[in-house]
Amino acid sequence: MYRHMVISRRFEKTIEKIYLEGKTPVFNMANGPIPGEMHLSDGQEPVAVGVCAHLTAEDVVTATHRPHHQAIAKGVDLRRMAAEIFGKATGLSGGRGGHMHIFDADVNFACSGIIAQGMGPAVGAALSRKIQGKTGVAVAFIGEGAANQGAFHEAMNLAAVWNLPFICVIEDNAWGISVSKRASTAVERNHVRAAAYGIPGHYVEGNDPWKIYEVAGEAIARARRGEGPTLIEVETFRLAGHFMGDAEGYRPKGEKDGLFARDPIPAMRARLLAEGHATAAELDRIEAEAEATVEDAIRFARDSADPRPEDALTSVFA
Repeated sequence: MYRHMVISRRFEKTIEKIYLEGKTPVFNMANGPIPGEMHLSDGQEPVAVGVCAHLTAEDVVTATHRPHHQAIAKGVDLRRMAAEIFGKATGLSGGRGGHMHIFDADVNFACSGIIAQGMGPAVGAALSRKIQGKTGVAVAFIGEGAANQGAFHEAMNLAAVWNLPFICVIEDNAWGISVSKRASTAVERNHVRAAAYGIPGHYVEGNDPWKIYEVAGEAIARARRGEGPTLIEVETFRLAGHFMGDAEGYRPKGEKDGLFARDPIPAMRARLLAEGHATAAELDRIEAEAEATVEDAIRFARDSADPRPEDALTSVFA
């Protein structure tokens, strides 16, 4: 879990730096080697690793427009993911999808830039497994704002009616772009909505990977036993803006300083050391290996060829 958190953070910091190439001194998201929007997941790593530590390649995960930490925790090929973000021919989808539409069939991972869009496909995947008698569960990661979308309620209802091996994980980072959860959501915590579907609901405070791991493990084991879906909301936070270039003027003064003081990666390192689960040398090695892994993936992406113009209409429906 620590290894995946560190790889994710190193990857995001590297992407952040490269994304700004060609976009200064005047920001234009069309410029540079990575054009378009970019949503970073710094700070939300515990949610991804705490859940995905219980999953295998056969289990299905759908994610959001902020997907890198979840993709890394699920085992998506980092080289091909980096190439996809750069829009290269060696990318997971040949450079067609970009960073908000990462798809890796080898580990059953997909994401979408459409809010709550992953709910339906994840419930469908869970249904297919039940009908066909296949093993595996489906997990949909969404943001707290997505819990106000119709797709969320429709999917949760069907998952409960059909008693599917499905888990919905809500990443509550308190902000739906620039709108606070308090200003947009009638309930303080979304896990209470589970009662409307007659299923268990859990809220995990503190962005704590240990607590997330425990709660997610129980929910996934329950789904594997055929006991149906679970709704989990996790208190987390993003250390970056909603997207690169976000001035974050909507945040209260001092909020970001408080979040950086609670950075989950130094906190996890300190706890691993304090409880004797690892030595400083072991964690230093993990961090060095993470750095090398990210550098290799970025080098692969930069060195890869651009897609051929004549391939623009391949792999699409005619």
